[in-house]
Formats: sequence, structure tokens, C-alpha cells
Amino acid sequence: MNETGSAEADGPRTIIIYLISHASGELVEMLARNTTAQIDGVEVERHLWKMVRNLGQVPEILARIGERRGFVIHSVADAEVRASLEEGCYRLGVPCLFALEPFVSQMAEYFDAPIRYRASAREVMDDEYFRRVEAMKFTLAHDDGLASDDLEDADVILVGVSRATKTPTCMYLASRGIKAANVPLVPDVPLPDGVFQAKAPLVVGLTINPDLLSRVRDSRLKRLREEGASDYADIEAVRREVTEARRLFVRRGWPLIDVSQRSIEQTASMIMQMLKKRGALTGSALDGEQAPDASSGR
Repeated sequence: MNETGSAEADGPRTIIIYLISHASGELVEMLARNTTAQIDGVEVERHLWKMVRNLGQVPEILARIGERRGFVIHSVADAEVRASLEEGCYRLGVPCLFALEPFVSQMAEYFDAPIRYRASAREVMDDEYFRRVEAMKFTLAHDDGLASDDLEDADVILVGVSRATKTPTCMYLASRGIKAANVPLVPDVPLPDGVFQAKAPLVVGLTINPDLLSRVRDSRLKRLREEGASDYADIEAVRREVTEARRLFVRRGWPLIDVSQRSIEQTASMIMQMLKKRGALTGSALDGEQAPDASSGR
């Protein structure tokens, strides 16, 4: 992927557009179609979510976006849902555009009128809804080491090196009502004490093939135009980093998952099965989930 969220190849570049609508999606599809028609030499890959009207839907969408970053266009009217979506995209480093923003803002300014966005339907707010909302809020507040001194209320804490899919996995878990925090392993920097002091949460180590990780990091540096800035993508440094991480996981007795050949959903499913075995996960959080198809990689 290049810095503009497109996949480079020998032929035309492919740009990835994520469309999120509170209704049928016709508006965002029309805008995306007409906008991308003005861009030369690209092929467009579109992903559409319709009827996005409650907070519980947002984490799973963010998890999908986190797997392959692109450009987000949305028409979500509910202020709370819209804010959560935009905050999540900000944390993922993904541009997120509210489709009506330029029209509404300029019209309101011209007529000196207040703005009040309206959702098109009322949603039934049951216990499951609020559980997912609280999980999403917790996960966003404890992403990438944030609030690492306050992890006791987490259901699971993911620990791993940079670019080991910690954030999108946590977003997916939050979409199932699971309070997931993640803490990065940084070379020569000790983990926060809060990780070791938290007794209730399940702590899981995520590891990844060093060669794959080096390529992922190198691609990220190129998008950020920071080639050669550090040992971040150097293969030997990455191998040492991954080895030290695995040693830490084994030393602490934390279950270990190799994410190299697993999708976000597969990794999350394995974590959910671990929580189930601890008796920490029941009910609808497991709906549609299947047992892992491979060992945890220990």
C-alpha cells in the first residue's frame, strides 16, 4: 500500500474506498463513484456497510478497515456513532470524510442557522447494545498503551510488537462486547507496571513472522516517508525484537498466538475461546464464532 491508501502493482493502482451509511448507501456510493471517476489511472475497490445506526456496529467496521487501510466516506447521522467512527479512523491513521460536511457547514454558515444532525430511525437499546458500547469505549480509551495503569477492568490485554495487529484485533473483540486493551512492546522499554498488576484480565501475546513483519514495517515507513529513520524495519533488528517478545510471553506464562497466517477474525476467535474456557465469556459474544483451527503457537 502506498501513502495514499492504494495498492501498487505493475498495472493501474487500486484505491480502497470504505463506504458507511446509516441507510441504503446510495448517497455514499454515488459520491464515491463520481469522485473516483475524476482520478486517472486507478481501479477502485469499494466496501459498503448499510444501516449503521448504533455504536455496537462500529468496532467491527474499524477492525475491517484496520486490515487494509483506505479512504472512508460515511453518511452516519447519529452524532455519537459518527464521533466513534471518526475517532477510530483517526487512531488507525485512516482519512474519514462525512459526506454531507461541506454542504451542511456552508449552508448553515450562509443562513446563520444551527446544525442538528438527525438519525433516520430509533434503535432498540437492550443490554447487549450497551455492553458493546461500553466495550468499544473501553477499547478506544486503552489503545496502544493508553491508560496502561488502569487495566484491571479489561477482559483481555493484548501485548505484542508494533504492527502485530493488536489494534484491529481489539476493535473486533469490542464489536463482540469484549473490553480489550493493547500494549505495545518497544525495544529497551519495559512494559508498564499496569500489565503485571492487573489480575483479572487474560493477557495474550501476539507474535508474527519476522520476515513478514519487516515487510509490513518497511511499507509503513515508505507511506510515512521515513525510510532509514531507524531499525524499525531492519530484518535483523526485527528478528531480535520478535525473539525477545516470545521469550517474555513464555517467561510470564502468557498464551501466545502467531498472527502471521491468520485473519483478524481468526485471532479474535482464538482469544474468545480462551476467555470462554476461563468462564469469562458467555452468551451472544460467541454467536457465529467457531473453535480455532490451529494451536496457539506456543
